[in-house]
Amino acid sequence: MKKILISLILVLTIVTANAESKLQKILKSGELRVGTTGDFNPLSVKDPATNTYKGFDIDVTTELAKDMGVKITYVPTDWKTIVSGISADKYDISTSATITAQRGLVAGFTSSYYKYATVALVLKKNKNKFRTWDSLNNSNVKIATTLGTSQEAKAKEFFPKSKLISIESPARDYQEVLAGRADGHITSSTEAYTLIKTYPELTIVEDGGKNPASLAWLIDQNDQVWINYVNHWIEIKKISGFFEELLKKYNLKSL
Repeated sequence: MKKILISLILVLTIVTANAESKLQKILKSGELRVGTTGDFNPLSVKDPATNTYKGFDIDVTTELAKDMGVKITYVPTDWKTIVSGISADKYDISTSATITAQRGLVAGFTSSYYKYATVALVLKKNKNKFRTWDSLNNSNVKIATTLGTSQEAKAKEFFPKSKLISIESPARDYQEVLAGRADGHITSSTEAYTLIKTYPELTIVEDGGKNPASLAWLIDQNDQVWINYVNHWIEIKKISGFFEELLKKYNLKSL
């Protein structure tokens, strides 16, 4: 039995050593593939007129590709398939996604570079009616969520009495609130502050944020070489002040 175990360990070691990491594949192909939803303002926003992307994550991944000496290709995805896109090898990393235990069962995460709180938004004209999260937890209240997001699961936890309306990409939950088809929705403080600037008819529910969480890139959980490289790169960029300057550019503030 001991000899069998030793032989098995040797075989696994050889297989692992010979397995080509995405890092080597990217360098050989000269292309970094990044999955992005393009609907997470100001992190990743798609311009339908030009079919191009802009935002915090786009600047970061562009910098990563530049440092690797490869070109970058953005692969469209949505929130319900952003995790499976990693395991199906549709892209090498994703743009920002909330770190959750459920997602971690299927895909890996890089080191985090940003922390946020979850906030609730309603129409400004209804702010006196919905002053607290508890006021939204009511059987007469409709809460919109975007299918596949971490906020969808949180809404079920925070508003068990409310009627939840699940919206499928490319539509978004906040659009339901703006149209009057829902009373409120929840999102990251990151997106919320951008939304209320873009749509002044929206406002954040007064009793503040809940459920602090971290953003990171989704990555193949079985590829430690690739994970290590990206994590080291993130740390180098943190030390250099790259992330700090980028946060200022987009008026973002990590918790």
